[in-house]
Amino acid sequence: MSDNIQHECGIALIRLLKPISYYAEKYKTPLYALDKLYILMEKQHNRGQDGAGIGIVNFDVAAGNKYMYRKRSVETNPIADIFRKLNSDFVDFGKKYPLNDYSVMKDNLPFMGELLLGHLRYGTHGENDISHCHPFHRKSNYKTKNLMLAGNFNMTNNEDLFKKLVELGQYPVNKTDTIIVLEKIAHFLDSENEYIYHKYKDKGYSKKEITKQIINDISLEYILKKSARDFDGGYVIAGLIGHGDAFVLRDPSGIRPVYYYKDDEVVVVASEKPAIRTSFNKAFEEISEITPGHALLIRKNGVVEEKKILEPKEKKACSFERIYFSRGTDDEIYKERKQLGKNLASRVLDEVDNDIKNTVFSYIPNTSEVAFLGLITGVEQFNNKIKIEKILNQNAYNEKELDKILSTNIRVEKISVKDTKLRTFITEDKGRSDLVAHVYDNTYGVINEFEDNLVILDDSIVRGTTLKESIIRILDRLGPKKIVVVSSAPQIRYPDCYGIDMSKLRDFVAFRAAIELIKEKGKDYILKNVYHKCKAQVGLKDEDVENYVKEIYKQSSVEEISNKIAELVRPENMNAELKIIYQSIEDLHSAIPKHTGDWYFTGNFPTDGGKRVVNQSFINYYEGNDERAY
Repeated sequence: MSDNIQHECGIALIRLLKPISYYAEKYKTPLYALDKLYILMEKQHNRGQDGAGIGIVNFDVAAGNKYMYRKRSVETNPIADIFRKLNSDFVDFGKKYPLNDYSVMKDNLPFMGELLLGHLRYGTHGENDISHCHPFHRKSNYKTKNLMLAGNFNMTNNEDLFKKLVELGQYPVNKTDTIIVLEKIAHFLDSENEYIYHKYKDKGYSKKEITKQIINDISLEYILKKSARDFDGGYVIAGLIGHGDAFVLRDPSGIRPVYYYKDDEVVVVASEKPAIRTSFNKAFEEISEITPGHALLIRKNGVVEEKKILEPKEKKACSFERIYFSRGTDDEIYKERKQLGKNLASRVLDEVDNDIKNTVFSYIPNTSEVAFLGLITGVEQFNNKIKIEKILNQNAYNEKELDKILSTNIRVEKISVKDTKLRTFITEDKGRSDLVAHVYDNTYGVINEFEDNLVILDDSIVRGTTLKESIIRILDRLGPKKIVVVSSAPQIRYPDCYGIDMSKLRDFVAFRAAIELIKEKGKDYILKNVYHKCKAQVGLKDEDVENYVKEIYKQSSVEEISNKIAELVRPENMNAELKIIYQSIEDLHSAIPKHTGDWYFTGNFPTDGGKRVVNQSFINYYEGNDERAY
């Protein structure tokens, strides 16, 4: 994705099912769990570079010793920063104590625990300081009331959830969804503790005995059912409780991804399947997906089960995960991205009049490489078909003529390379635009000036800013007669409210193009009508809200909007002809059949809160309000 878009966070959870000594003997290191957590997090570092954090529960340490540990960082390389500090503490410990006395190690090193949670943060909004890094910790002197929480989620109904907390008698310090979710779960965790306490107190148990009964009887299933019944959003929420229980809860539509693996040694949870496969050397079929609306419950006694918390809805797993966000080392994602590119081949060839000889194919940025391979596969198939037809239609065969036919090959080049060292520090618009134009470097000498077409594949086109200010401008310097920019994703038309930093309609070049077309057609009244319809729904229950922004896009065809986008992103004084091609919705679903969440393309939001958010986003646009819609 050439535009910089912040997106979903990542989680990693490990529960050791045997004593530390077991792993130290078998794997030759007492740091087995920490080493695995580090690998899990690094294999998902693409999911969050704004910060990182870990939370650890250390089982059965003596009173007076720390049993819950947290370390967070917002340094340039936050994962490395955290584990470098842990290693330093371990080395210092080894200078004082023997490294084979695990009871002493656990008492003195609180991060030597059996239950570990890692988090990688991409901040969709808010300040980027350490106070915003997960996990969040709600403390108590009672182990069974201590809660540490981290997740990959965005709630659409923060205001409503905030009000419900106030009605419960709480006084939340802010309205961020992380704090609200933490306090909501903590409230019912406390209630469960109190219920069990009084149950056994009435039976004559001592307070110390009651604590043991709470650990045995506490129902994570009940706590989560009571907590999550009002949640509206896309979420994977992982929690650690001080006595050693843990849970990972997934939203009913399966919007956010989460996978797990279990054997007799370990339970592992991660946002991406390849992270588990690589870290623990397991086959894909051994790794399961947490069912939407369910929670993976991991008890202190080692019992692991998946329980239904909320009634599952139609699964709408995020298709953007497959197009761009998740790592392409998952075999299914790799095949899907190749198919996305292949689906575009015929339209790209039509646009260059099937002139393979005079067309150069490339891609930008690097994340679009797999889709590009698929595009080239499709073009090669067409090229081979033409070669076969020419050979079969040849009356007389000779080596020269056959060589001429067979030598027509696809011209694949690395045209643009991003200069990662260049930063746009200058904030004055004119100076900044000049710097942005130099973020990418060209490969010169591979384009025949005024003769060749240049096809460039991108993952998706969101704002179009980088295209206009940098990519297209520098590509035009190569002198192609025509530039075709191809998006492996459809037109992004609607805001996301489930984790991706796409909340303002005005940011989307497809929306701006649709607005321009409405004005050109003299249909400005459409915008006013949509505005009044959206305003009329403010205050309605989410289930009664309709997405009226769809009416804006109904005024123009996909092709008209694509052509208008080409006009909007065309730099001044550009010489080459410019064409933009987007993936169709139909071809998106044919390539990615199992992940049908497409609300940013179609406006078909998987939760009712999404409809309210998109209408509010349009109200903000119409009123000139630059605030977020959620």
